[in-house]
Amino acid sequence: MPAVKISDIIIPAVFNPYVIQETNRLDAFMQSGIINNDPAFDVLARTGGNLVNMPFFNDLTGDSEGLSDTVALGVNAITTGQDKARLHMRGKAWGVNDLAEALSGADPMAVIGSKVAKFWAGERSKILFKSLAGIETAIPENVYDISAAIGGLAVISGKETLNAKQKLGDASGKLGAIGMHSATYTKLQQDDLIIYFPTADANVRIATYLGYRVIVDDACPVAGGIYTTYMFGQGVFGLGNGAAPVPTETDRDKLLGEDILINRQHFIIHPRGVKWNEVAVVGATPTYAEVATATNWTKVYETKNVRLIIFKHKLA
Repeated sequence: MPAVKISDIIIPAVFNPYVIQETNRLDAFMQSGIINNDPAFDVLARTGGNLVNMPFFNDLTGDSEGLSDTVALGVNAITTGQDKARLHMRGKAWGVNDLAEALSGADPMAVIGSKVAKFWAGERSKILFKSLAGIETAIPENVYDISAAIGGLAVISGKETLNAKQKLGDASGKLGAIGMHSATYTKLQQDDLIIYFPTADANVRIATYLGYRVIVDDACPVAGGIYTTYMFGQGVFGLGNGAAPVPTETDRDKLLGEDILINRQHFIIHPRGVKWNEVAVVGATPTYAEVATATNWTKVYETKNVRLIIFKHKLA
């Protein structure tokens, strides 16, 4: 019986949507609501071009006027702003040696799909954290930094976390989740500040801190003993799934006897309210270093409408 080949298993029309759906399921930021897959973003990601313009209406300002039977109301302009996102175009190829275990599965296409989806969930996470690094200097009003304080005053605590969320004032109720390094999580566990809630799955509990859902990810920056913790609002990042011309291909290197799986993804993952400038990009799609470059970002929303707090602190 001939050996099973990648091309015998992968049906692109079935595989492509499966990978997108499974990536969403495996993405902790999607499941917590930090990333929102907005259908409007899907449309934008498919409209063509590398840059996506997203106009918005600014909040209405000023005082109301008293009504009069002799004086007409003044007419005020409704002003608009312009947000802008970048389409990311990325791909990856794997040889059969990397997928040998998957080929032995009961449902090999599903097994391979789950592995590819897990890979792309990790890539999304990289872009999210690189974006956070890039926008930090663009949103100084959303940064709370106690790391330079003396002794215990530089250490994360319930009090200082509440001081951090106060940066949004009466809009702090928009915050619903908090992302932290595992060392920060362990510190808060030691302080008995992490509370767990059961789910329908008896094997899964949701960790919370001061009522905020906790996402633990060691991609949260740490440098010189200074940790960065993020407080997120629902949908602070918008996700749009685009359409690569050929999302999935299989190939075979006959000389090496190796089957190859190629997967390409076009997508938007954008922090709402902080515009992409395209100032320092060399290639067709931004590198991770370019996503983290501060000059590529400018805040366009009012501070309270950027549903994000960047909290810098120490653990001891």
